[in-house]
Amino acid sequence: MPSPPHLAWLVDPSTPLKTADGRNVQVLELRHQKDEVVLRAWAKHFRSQYCDDGQIDALRDGTGLSRAEYLRKIKFPDQFDPPGPSIRSGDFAEVLVADYVEFALGFWVPRTRYNNKTVRNESTKGSDIIGFLCVGKEGDDAKDTLAVFESKASLGSKAVVRLKDAIEDSAKDEMRKAESLNAIKQRLLDGLRKADAKRVERFQNLEDRPYREVYGAAAVVSCAAVPAAEVAEVNASAHPKTANLVLMVINGIDLMDLVHELYRRAADEA
Repeated sequence: MPSPPHLAWLVDPSTPLKTADGRNVQVLELRHQKDEVVLRAWAKHFRSQYCDDGQIDALRDGTGLSRAEYLRKIKFPDQFDPPGPSIRSGDFAEVLVADYVEFALGFWVPRTRYNNKTVRNESTKGSDIIGFLCVGKEGDDAKDTLAVFESKASLGSKAVVRLKDAIEDSAKDEMRKAESLNAIKQRLLDGLRKADAKRVERFQNLEDRPYREVYGAAAVVSCAAVPAAEVAEVNASAHPKTANLVLMVINGIDLMDLVHELYRRAADEA
């Protein structure tokens, strides 16, 4: 699958920052623009996280709702009523980091996290982003890699870099990995995607079939420049997978306005 065009707006300003324990933090700036073609494609991609376009009509049958109304009232987090806005920002950050892990880092990231939500204004439990990379053959596949990322968003007017929170959540991923893998596999099986479920199955028994692990903590923040002083106070040395830990901050201006615009387009253009 080709990289979605909005990822071209993620620019590396070549200004890596360091934490208190001397760890590098990759900084990416989201330089979004008022480009109709890219925003339309991004909104379609964003909508697909929650609902396949081919299913919308069948799902809304019996509700009396139009496509846009169905998506706004049943699928998407609310724009105004709490905790809807915070769920929107969190989902946006997770999808953006998932896009980066898949299309920039080369992992396969199953998009099963949002389409089975039963409560639209709640976050989905489990690890935020899980990616799979298979490079070997069975019996000679120790170079296969599992990537597990946590993301935290702060897109309001008083945005702060929540990298510390992302690291603390990432530290829990080793314990909840088995449950998260099982959830992905079950959703794939429910969708009759047996071949994809087998790809997940390969990573469910680390002892018998070793593979590499990469853990990641990402903060998405709405600001013109990442405050280096905030990042310099973060310490990741207590993370149980500190040797395989990737740290990242994505910043950009007016990101909450962008989030609402994507949700609006995703509904109106369905």
